[in-house]
Amino acid sequence: MRQMWFSGFLILLLGVGYIGWLALKSSTGVPHLTLMSSGTSAGGELLPNLQRPSADVLLRIHGTNTIGVQLAPALAQAYLKAQGVTNISTRTAGIDELAVIGLLSGKRQVIEIKEHGSATAFRDLATGGCDIGMSARKIQPSEVADFSGLGDMTSPASEHVLGMDGLAIIVNRSNSLSQLSKQDIARIFTGDVKEWKEIGGSGGRIKLFAREAKSGTFETFKSLVLGGNTLSRSAARIEDGRLLSKKVSQEPDAIGFVAFQFVLDSKALAVSENGVKALLPTPLTVSTEDYLLSRRLFLYTAANPTNPSVRHFVDFALSQAGQQVVAANGFVAQYVRALPLSVPADAPPEYKRLTAGAERISLDFRFRPGSVALGNKALPDLDRVRSFLSDPIYKGADIMLFGFTSNTGNQDVDCRLSKDLAQAVSDQFRQRGLNPSTVDGFCSDLPIASNDTEDGREKNRRVEIWVKKH
Repeated sequence: MRQMWFSGFLILLLGVGYIGWLALKSSTGVPHLTLMSSGTSAGGELLPNLQRPSADVLLRIHGTNTIGVQLAPALAQAYLKAQGVTNISTRTAGIDELAVIGLLSGKRQVIEIKEHGSATAFRDLATGGCDIGMSARKIQPSEVADFSGLGDMTSPASEHVLGMDGLAIIVNRSNSLSQLSKQDIARIFTGDVKEWKEIGGSGGRIKLFAREAKSGTFETFKSLVLGGNTLSRSAARIEDGRLLSKKVSQEPDAIGFVAFQFVLDSKALAVSENGVKALLPTPLTVSTEDYLLSRRLFLYTAANPTNPSVRHFVDFALSQAGQQVVAANGFVAQYVRALPLSVPADAPPEYKRLTAGAERISLDFRFRPGSVALGNKALPDLDRVRSFLSDPIYKGADIMLFGFTSNTGNQDVDCRLSKDLAQAVSDQFRQRGLNPSTVDGFCSDLPIASNDTEDGREKNRRVEIWVKKH
């Protein structure tokens, strides 16, 4: 009898624990509906089986939790609403899996979202397990080979930049430091540097705070900062970026990293690399990708998807309405803005002269590796800039394009290439009815990343756009 009573009590405890886990899962701010083991909702409504797509599953979107946790469900809801769908809700359909559900003419419309990491975006696209892949990183060459039947995944038809994000390195406001090099940040988080005094700061033993291992923010930090090194075991792992920022703001000797919108009451540090000018993460430095720890967020699709909803959804996500959703969920939308900006003191005299009284457009144009062909993000950016400059306030304004490249060791080659890059953008604008008044190159001046790495050299190959009103 006692054994039966104990078994029943143990089952009750497990049941309470499971319910508590579900409640914690729903506390993220995404609407939640408890699922029963039979695949029905608590109210008895049959939910879609995401393991076996049914006719009412409109889209299957898989990949990184950086996009999948909050932004993808918000985009799915906005997209369905724009299609006339009603009674829209977002519901938990499994661990790190959601279903956005609504009704159209009495029929259910479902968008499934699975957030199991960027690698699963490419795996599931290759096997036909999803329609759209979400990634917090660019597809790797080894992955491209898996998509022979879907087209070139590096082409504009398959690779779509959804928005921009920036990783902020934060410390307590009492910390005397205002900037750190990327190399020193890595040394701190691997545990090689343990005291603030070792890098010129004030305070005692450094206290590390880091995001959990499966978060997209940690994936980015590992890629951009740690490289092949391992995070120190002394780092306290925090699941939520807001909570991590709060912890850092309360600990005088703390340092952490968060998505830049979560700096809050902590202090963000400017980041430099190998003598490159230190920059703070701001909407401008992230959108131009001048900030070293900025990153692109991607949607990947087949080049010619058989499901028409794929192209419709991507077009919506990249539209003004979709980008408003991107901004509302804490990322940097691909809006075009013109901002007055002070130029660096070491800028070339001609660059200073031309930019005096001008405003810088909030994006730079970049190119396919080793080519003067514009990259995938640059192509829609051309139309965004054209639309922005069609405002009557810019009628008759001077449009100026300035090219920059990496340091090859031959200044004549660098200067010629920087002008070629600017001319390539100018040619595209002229096709769209815009006529730049100035097209010039400034060689390898004003690098924004180290020329010691391939990624750094690619970041330095860019074209800025400035506008001067009369």
